[in-house]
Amino acid sequence: MNMVSERSLHLCVPLVSGSFCKLIVFVVFISTNFPVSVCEGINSGRCMIWGPGLNPDTVLPVRHFFVQAVDSKGDNLTLSPGKDTFKVKISPLDKKEHIRIHVPPPLDRGDGSFLLRYRLYGTVLKGLQIEVLHQDAAVAKSPYTLQGPIYHEYCDCPKSDAPVWQSIMQCPAEEPQILADFKSFPTIDLQRLRQEVPQRFSNRGGLIHYAIINNQLHRRTLGKYTDFKMFSDEMLLSLMRKVRLPDVEFYINVGDWPLETKRTDAVPILSWCGSTETRDVVLPTYEVTHSTLESMRGVTIDLLSVQGNTGPPWINKTDQAFFRGRDSREERLHLASLSKKNPELLDAGITGWFFFRDREKHVGKAPLVGFFDFFKYKYQVNVDGTVAAYRFPYLMLGNSVVLKQDSQYYEYFYTHLKAGSHYVPVKRNLSDLLEKIQWAKENDAEAQKIARAGQAAARELLQPGRLYCYYYRVLHMYSERQAGQPTRHVDMELVPQPDDPTAVCTCERQSHKEETNKKEEL
Repeated sequence: MNMVSERSLHLCVPLVSGSFCKLIVFVVFISTNFPVSVCEGINSGRCMIWGPGLNPDTVLPVRHFFVQAVDSKGDNLTLSPGKDTFKVKISPLDKKEHIRIHVPPPLDRGDGSFLLRYRLYGTVLKGLQIEVLHQDAAVAKSPYTLQGPIYHEYCDCPKSDAPVWQSIMQCPAEEPQILADFKSFPTIDLQRLRQEVPQRFSNRGGLIHYAIINNQLHRRTLGKYTDFKMFSDEMLLSLMRKVRLPDVEFYINVGDWPLETKRTDAVPILSWCGSTETRDVVLPTYEVTHSTLESMRGVTIDLLSVQGNTGPPWINKTDQAFFRGRDSREERLHLASLSKKNPELLDAGITGWFFFRDREKHVGKAPLVGFFDFFKYKYQVNVDGTVAAYRFPYLMLGNSVVLKQDSQYYEYFYTHLKAGSHYVPVKRNLSDLLEKIQWAKENDAEAQKIARAGQAAARELLQPGRLYCYYYRVLHMYSERQAGQPTRHVDMELVPQPDDPTAVCTCERQSHKEETNKKEEL
């Protein structure tokens, strides 16, 4: 009865009192008791459910799938019907299997779609049943049966057939940035690489020399600042648990800045950030990588959770531009000064002082603001930090329009984005920032269109499976161009797979396949 019946009662007031009003109330009372929720405009059977989390072979740290709310006419809802619209229950098919499964409430993406997540803390041998409900009615074709075994994240069961794995993961046919990066490296001379890279770059911060031999990871560290190897270690190990990698030997730069500046005769360094002035081969940043691996566990904000925390609907957002961040680039200080002079257009402040401490007394220190609260504002200003601002992927996943500073730095997915279509470009010195904010205020529909297009692109480009595809494609293309034998050197240490005795698994899918092949040979 709640919202609709109250509105109907209110509508009775200007009408002729008596039996007519009673009839309206009676009709509304009946309508709210139909099995399909007419009052909320959702038809459970017509809703759509899809996504990689419904495929038992798609092994990811956090599995996920989507629900699209559909009304009784068969039209997709484009506004949120309420965060508690759907419920999900996930349980082992075999009740004797006592596996911990973390299933948080569905994330309301604010556009009629919902993101549903779950994380396994053990392998499910027989399989899973996934039920999605709306007011106790089954949604779409729920319940869904996933036949086991279904491996958890730390299960070391790599697929030996890489093309099959790529098909399961729905990897794109090609990645333009990878193709562009490797144009400079038709052949990779491993002997030259081993001699030149330590000599030229070991005093530049942190380098990790890796060798993957027989799907085992070996490494040695070069330089003073190599603690961030934990991020490259965990990603490479996670990838190797899912697909067998070719033997390959390479260097990853775990510092901020890309390294290789030679225009000719360059050597391939794998880095988290690229620039127009360097030749490094770009990988997804440690921030995006760690976010994916530790989703629903070690991080509070990740590329999935942000999709359900994008603030109020566009019409209810504050029509100001917003920024909070450290003083890691002088343009950020200029941004804060602009805010003081133009508070009606811009709310920007520096929350931490490390690089320009002598300027703090003039600019001031702004209080911290939770990241999800950024999306209370229609316009998000993205300004570089030491290199590319690694918040950019998260901002793009919101439903605010991003005003992005022109930059020489880029991340692995930027090549798919188009200025003016997915974000609003701003000059490097921010000289046109106020003008762009004013334009957005005066062209609200166009600004919202750009915000939606950017969000849709980010949802596609930043999904967890795509991250694994990208890492694999880089290593595979690198291996095809190697000249020389990848080698585990005497000063390298083995990086072992994590030991999780509480979630033991055996590779039953692979064992079954091998057993079948042996029978065929006999």
